[in-house]
Amino acid sequence: MTNPIRVGTRRSVLATTQSGTVAELIRTRLGREVELVEVTTEGDRSQADGTPLTSAGGTGVFVGALREALLRGDVDVAVHSLKDLPTYPHEGIALAAVPGREDPRDAVVARDGLTLGELPVGSRVGTGSPRRAAQLHALGLGLEISGIRGNVDTRIGKVRAGEYDAVVLARAGLARLGRLDEATEVLDPLQVLPAPGQGALAVECRSSDAQLVAELAELDDDHARAAVTAERSVLATLEGGCAAPIGALAEVVEGEDGNEIWIRAVALSPDGALSVRMSATGAPADAAGVGRRLASEMLADGAARLAEPPDKRQNA
Repeated sequence: MTNPIRVGTRRSVLATTQSGTVAELIRTRLGREVELVEVTTEGDRSQADGTPLTSAGGTGVFVGALREALLRGDVDVAVHSLKDLPTYPHEGIALAAVPGREDPRDAVVARDGLTLGELPVGSRVGTGSPRRAAQLHALGLGLEISGIRGNVDTRIGKVRAGEYDAVVLARAGLARLGRLDEATEVLDPLQVLPAPGQGALAVECRSSDAQLVAELAELDDDHARAAVTAERSVLATLEGGCAAPIGALAEVVEGEDGNEIWIRAVALSPDGALSVRMSATGAPADAAGVGRRLASEMLADGAARLAEPPDKRQNA
């Protein structure tokens, strides 16, 4: 009898739901039994303490303990929100699969069913993400952007209790928890670009476990893999971690000569006063290269505008 595949997961409701989704894919598509193994990460501990993400370690704060458990042999597979993964490879670990992606956009949960544009000037909007905060500032709506940590239930609870007028979080998380009807608005990427990799899951295993790497590859979605590869390539080239004010969204679309990847990205100052926004297209097979070229163009454009006198600078 084959031993069950031990899938490591964070303990939050959202994390176990995501890991459960992957576990079901393993059962139904690979015909293997699965056991979920809960692991507490530094990100979970700091979130419970209310420590801001930027102070808690930023990049990889939710990932390290799961990877350590994987390398120790305590689990066979680790499931992460892909946007939490550092962009650099980790020795001994393979990103074996990126399953089909949820809608990557951000969503608003506001009091009285309001949208961001309907909130009065001075309304308190909660987010723990510098990317979201910078883009919300850039909208010029006169909102007070305040830091907030906690799981989905905690953050929405602060709106219900009147501590915040609204919170901004990932639509994908609401969808996976069956709480999408609580969103009062889904933000257009023209206004707020999501985090690179948002809405996607990362399925990792030990790179030395060749058989499992090959099995898990059956769960990979080609379009999702190409899109997040391009987005993370932008992030890596701009040298921004998962907490940096950088947004990116890529899609594989049908072009005149077959499929092509289209990506748009934004890099902002923390207050949203300065930003560089650009887009690019290319072949899905060269997703990483498309992302690198776009980020290089953004860096060049940003450097050129910063060299201009302050009164002549414009957001791209």
